[in-house]
Amino acid sequence: MALNQQNTIYPCPFSKAYGIPADQAWSLLKIFYIYRFIVSSLFIILFYSHLIPSVFGKSDASLFAYVSYSYWIFSMLSSVLLFTRMLKYTTQAQIALFTEIIFITLLIYSSGGINSGIGILLAIPIAAGGLLIGGRCAIVFAALASISILAEEIYTIQTHNLSTSTLTSAGMLGASFFTIAYLSHVLVKRTEQSEQLASERQQTISNLEELNQYIIQHLNSGIIISDDEQQIIMCNESGLNIISNSINKHKPEFQQLSDISPQLTESFHLWQSDKSHNFDIITLPNKNEVHVRFSLLTTSQATFHMVIMEDLSLYNQQLQQNVLASLGQLTASIAHEIRNPLGAISHAAQLLSESPALPSQDQRLTEIIQSHAHRINKIIEDVLQLSRRRSSLREKIELSPWLKTFIHNFIAQANCASDSFEIQIKDRALWSYMDDGHLKQILTNLCSNSLKYSNSDDKITIELSLVNKAPCLRVLDHGDKIAPEIAKELFKPFYTTSPSGTGLGLYISKELAELNLAKLSYAITDDDKNSFILFLPSAENTQIKI
Repeated sequence: MALNQQNTIYPCPFSKAYGIPADQAWSLLKIFYIYRFIVSSLFIILFYSHLIPSVFGKSDASLFAYVSYSYWIFSMLSSVLLFTRMLKYTTQAQIALFTEIIFITLLIYSSGGINSGIGILLAIPIAAGGLLIGGRCAIVFAALASISILAEEIYTIQTHNLSTSTLTSAGMLGASFFTIAYLSHVLVKRTEQSEQLASERQQTISNLEELNQYIIQHLNSGIIISDDEQQIIMCNESGLNIISNSINKHKPEFQQLSDISPQLTESFHLWQSDKSHNFDIITLPNKNEVHVRFSLLTTSQATFHMVIMEDLSLYNQQLQQNVLASLGQLTASIAHEIRNPLGAISHAAQLLSESPALPSQDQRLTEIIQSHAHRINKIIEDVLQLSRRRSSLREKIELSPWLKTFIHNFIAQANCASDSFEIQIKDRALWSYMDDGHLKQILTNLCSNSLKYSNSDDKITIELSLVNKAPCLRVLDHGDKIAPEIAKELFKPFYTTSPSGTGLGLYISKELAELNLAKLSYAITDDDKNSFILFLPSAENTQIKI
């Protein structure tokens, strides 16, 4: 055997290619050395104590005493080498087995041959060879033991003029050595196969457990496991996000369902009393509505309760997509029917305005016709933009460089001063999971409105920061503050306070934000600035949709 870099012991060169863990092999070798020490000590004690009638040293007492002492001393010295591991495992195992055969053979000879019964002790190192080394090496040591027994018996017969009948016993004992070696080898192989199968199954179970944990942690739905006393045992990442957003804590600390929401506790009690009420819609402290569903989770040892929390904003997103799809088909048909007569009206007004005999009052009327025709056409284009809108193709975006590139391109397209915008990045390395085109359209609408309604001398500030573990973009300007009653209507379609506006810009921006699981809102800052706040979905909390 040899010890490789992965702490695995491989067989000796004569054996088949299989290995056992290094620590287990060294432990087996230590057990064998302890056995050698005990046996050598018993030989000395029984030889000198005369507590029982003994055949030890019957043929040659001095040789028996010399071999016994040598056996004991060698066992002590080799044990030191074993525990310090000064020699390789292979070397120590082979030396131990080889010397064991030599010492036992000499003790057999000094005790009168095979009839002394000591020869059966050779079965132990043969079996140990199958466990410690295995393969063909075990057969080699069985052959050495058989040859040693036969040689000892032949020499004893010649020197003591004994009967040759003991050769038969020696041959049978040698055959038993081969049988023991083979059986120990088979036993080791089966044990290794069982251990390998158990290891593979354990690895499979471990991989499945890791996969299950990954799936559970990355589900859209929040999952909470609790006991009968509403003690929270486990909560996945989505559940933590829903809870942390609701109680405005970066790292929420909760142990009971009541720490999350009293309404959740009431729904849990209602479900315990009546299992048919297994779902409810509760409102969290941040006013978000969450659909909760209760179910029993029975294991072999105990029964737990599983609470599945689903943010209704996900359902609203799907509903919004369906609504927009239907609205898009309808508006596309209407817009097509309106555009044809509108084009005719606009063309007729243009031709009429080119008439030299047209009075000035009628000329003013044609200008009004063309102006409103252009406004209606702009409304139609915005409505068609809704109908042409593609589904969200979300991707991971690093916001800091993306924002700098966007502002640079926007200034060039809007043909405004290069110092009109100021970027403030409070937290770097922020990543969002959002559609790049949708994010550009949202910020384009917000920046265009800020340029239109803010004072020309003031800079528009674009602020990037991390709020409640989510990236946040704020567009700040010093324009006239929006009255509260108007602010409530800002994101409604076709609502505008501008005679030239269509009232669809902010509505489209909010719809695009919700389509990407983002949130767009308006607020007035403490220093009386208009602030449009866009909370973006974090790329660190990518979830699996089911």
